[in-house]
Amino acid sequence: MTAERDRAGGSGGRRTIRVVAGRSVEGSDAPPVKRVRKAYEQVYDQLRELIVRGELKRGERLPGEIVLARQFGVSRGTVREALRALAAHNLVRTAKGATGGTFVTLPTVDHISAFLQANIALLSEANDVTLEEFLEVRRLLEVFAARQCALRRTDADIERLRQAVVEPSGLAVEEQFLHNKDFHGAVLDGAGNTLLRIAAQPIFSILQTNLTREALNARFAQRVDSDHRAILHAIERGDGDAAAAEMDEHLRYLSRTYKSMWTA
Repeated sequence: MTAERDRAGGSGGRRTIRVVAGRSVEGSDAPPVKRVRKAYEQVYDQLRELIVRGELKRGERLPGEIVLARQFGVSRGTVREALRALAAHNLVRTAKGATGGTFVTLPTVDHISAFLQANIALLSEANDVTLEEFLEVRRLLEVFAARQCALRRTDADIERLRQAVVEPSGLAVEEQFLHNKDFHGAVLDGAGNTLLRIAAQPIFSILQTNLTREALNARFAQRVDSDHRAILHAIERGDGDAAAAEMDEHLRYLSRTYKSMWTA
């Protein structure tokens, strides 16, 4: 944001001061300026680019701090700060000992999902995200996932789905929830889209965390089991439209029930 104001000059005249990004720059034609990035941030940017482009491979050991400092023309302290920033983003890990050092490591789906889950949970606790919003997003993601799973599923996906569909009678409530979570997770995995998995896992986990189990009963468990079997059969047939329709109906039922179980 840029603003201009007049300031009295030493000779009685007035000079134009152009305020750019919170600082005053003299001269009516002064260009906008950008903050000069700190040295460790520039080292971080270059190392990050090498890792993301694959020039530094997963598991590869980086040169020591002294060597990196000489290569970049900075101090060891600057290199150390850059490595800390990379570690904070799960791009490197540091091991101690004779065979230790700093090694390249890329974030996994679980790392990213956990990060998103922690931050979405904070929004939920602050009442910035409502149950209705969670349920809308879940339908948006999982109905699409069911259709894609039916079209892309492998034999391993089908086997995992079958193992997750278990007759609920005789199971404890927590066991039922674990099987239900496994089923939905298998559908998401079977869709074959990593970004879809990353987006959906935190939503599902937060919903499960904030549901009170007291509202569950045998009728609910049997309905969930029936819905899962219908979704599974559609996926086995490779019928994407049927799988999507069955998942949509299943999530609509869950949405009505969740409203009486939500504790956040």
